[in-house]
Amino acid sequence: MFLNYKSSKFHYTRQGKGKALVLLHGFLENQSMWEPFIPDLSEKHTVITIDLPGHGKSECLGYIHSMELMAEVVHAVLTQENINQATFIGHSMGGYVALAFAERYPKNSNGIVLLNSNSKPDSAERKQNRNRAIELVKKHKDAFLSMAITNLFAEENREKFVTAIQELKQTALEMPVQGIIAALEGMKIRKDRTRVLKKFSKPKIIIAGTKDPIMPFDEVKNLAIYCKCNFYALDGGHMSTIENRDEMLKLMHFIE
Repeated sequence: MFLNYKSSKFHYTRQGKGKALVLLHGFLENQSMWEPFIPDLSEKHTVITIDLPGHGKSECLGYIHSMELMAEVVHAVLTQENINQATFIGHSMGGYVALAFAERYPKNSNGIVLLNSNSKPDSAERKQNRNRAIELVKKHKDAFLSMAITNLFAEENREKFVTAIQELKQTALEMPVQGIIAALEGMKIRKDRTRVLKKFSKPKIIIAGTKDPIMPFDEVKNLAIYCKCNFYALDGGHMSTIENRDEMLKLMHFIE
């Protein structure tokens, strides 16, 4: 299905019946990352998956895809589907979008699950790394994607999941350069939403990889304690949906 919004087209899917569950993918991914989980989740939920701007089959919407802009697109999808309230599971960048949505549309947010994600803004060092990544994408898109995707996995899992890594790279290669850069720019300028997460009074869960090379485990665990979130640790890297698929399926059964 597609949403026409602000002169751009956005792709999404809807499956199942019950309380709405919105699945938001991360940077360089698309809604297809959730396909292994949809059959189980759709037994008790209306499951919405969305290709965020510049990803998958969704078009770009300007030169910077801020988290607020992405949240606005998510809200427009839910409005088109007549869904007033939903629980959000956001992987990495998708978690940033889920928090931006909760801040802007609090009455529409029933719960938040941050998967390999957090509420903090980029550090000064991380912003510099984003700028370097943008320059590399402009000159050598393939090289950037190969390095960036491999580095998402725990080091000991990179050989084990070599086929999945290659599939992720192929998917990312289909993204336009503008979409990659717009997302990098949006993540670079995202605000600190720790206060949003702490004040959020509905169910909130953080799931973290003990060997996540992107989100330091101890920092994420401390954030969960500070914001009084339910916390689950998985033995893996940043790609828990692949590295810890069985455990993720079990965890998702507890999500209302």
